[in-house]
Amino acid sequence: MNRLPIRVRLTLAFALAVVVVLACACVFVFVQMRSDMDQAIEGALETRMTAALSLLDGGTALGLADAGLLGEHDESLAQLLRPDGRVVFSIGAVHGPALAGDDLRRATRRRISVERRLPGFDDAARVDARPVPGRDGRLVMAVGESLTDRNEALSALVRAFVVAGSLAVVLASLVGYALATVGLAPVESMRRRAAAISLTGEPERLPLGPAHDEIRRLGETLNAMLDRLRRSFERERRFVADASHELRSPIAVIKTELEGALRRGGIGGEQRAALVAAAEECDRLAALAEDLLVLARSADGRLPIRPEPLGVRALLEATRHRFVDRAAEHGRAIRVEAPDGLVVMADELRMRQALANLVDNAVRHGEGDIDLRARAAPGGVEIDVTDHGGGFGPELAARAFERFTRAGESRSGDGAGLGLAIVQAIATGHGGRATIVEGPSGTTVRLVVPAAPPDAVPARPSSVSDTAAGAPSHVPLI
Repeated sequence: MNRLPIRVRLTLAFALAVVVVLACACVFVFVQMRSDMDQAIEGALETRMTAALSLLDGGTALGLADAGLLGEHDESLAQLLRPDGRVVFSIGAVHGPALAGDDLRRATRRRISVERRLPGFDDAARVDARPVPGRDGRLVMAVGESLTDRNEALSALVRAFVVAGSLAVVLASLVGYALATVGLAPVESMRRRAAAISLTGEPERLPLGPAHDEIRRLGETLNAMLDRLRRSFERERRFVADASHELRSPIAVIKTELEGALRRGGIGGEQRAALVAAAEECDRLAALAEDLLVLARSADGRLPIRPEPLGVRALLEATRHRFVDRAAEHGRAIRVEAPDGLVVMADELRMRQALANLVDNAVRHGEGDIDLRARAAPGGVEIDVTDHGGGFGPELAARAFERFTRAGESRSGDGAGLGLAIVQAIATGHGGRATIVEGPSGTTVRLVVPAAPPDAVPARPSSVSDTAAGAPSHVPLI
């Protein structure tokens, strides 16, 4: 029951309430109508008993000329019975004794009223009897009437209740569903607005209905919660952006001093190894600060993107050239498959950064050769980076693009888990997307970016250094 939608549950509850009310009303009408009809029958039998007693001639006969006072011949009876059950006189469809046994003995002492089946009647009959004096001793006068009309009327009433009640329940269910839909419309409106609300961009609020009811109070509570979340998000974003921005200068100064100390010479052994390790850590800290700044800007909706026509094959070849030596050290190759005329509208520095992060991830955590493929697609241009390792796994793939997400074996490694988050931010900044495609022969991270107009001329590949072009963050992407 709890798994049913709330509209269905409200409709079922409303229909059940209608069924209970209708059942109570039908039972009341049925009982009241049966009581009224029984009273009418009792009144008719009383009248017939009075008429029958008035027609007695010396207690032994009934006047046939007035027999019409006793009702219809085939649905009523009037009998004068001896205590032993013999019929002194009888009018109606029943010629045998209307009473016998204990009922007859009781009737010789007091007035009784019983219902019983009698031969000659299609249904049970109501028999009213009382003792009367006669020349041959104490006799019993019995009058009766068939209950066929009453039972048929009650059966027709039950059938009418069933038909009309069923229609009423169906109609009430439809009305109840409509009322539930109307009543939950403000909730559905809030749900649709909540699905579209983002913590970035202009502040949005859930719509509130005009009525000051529970639903409006729920909306006000959720709006207050959204305000608190937005303020918290803004504080976090500003802190990350300010921290990453302020960290770049001291890290650069420290690295400069370390490199100066190494160039001056005179330091060897463990001291020189420590200075080299410190310089490498400065590189990683600088890359991490830059990555955090990129993510903070993307969360603020201000990731700087300068789109221009770019040849996809040139981008992939540049990325391959950059990582081919590192891949060769592990006995792996990097292959490029892309049409020569494929052009995208993208920021060269950002695209090189995204591709570098993807290939760096494949080199660090993948196996086998690495394939860089590109092709035109209805949604733009699809760029795939594929390796032949074990893949992300279902649990990790579902959250791989979240910040600081790493595989279990990398928890103690040198990664911060920002690579795929940066790839997603760059793709989103271009109006595209990044997805993971698990295949039987490896794992593919697919980057979709807008295609350039047909007449666009690709810009000449930049010759800037890897660092200026957005060098990989040197951290695992997962």
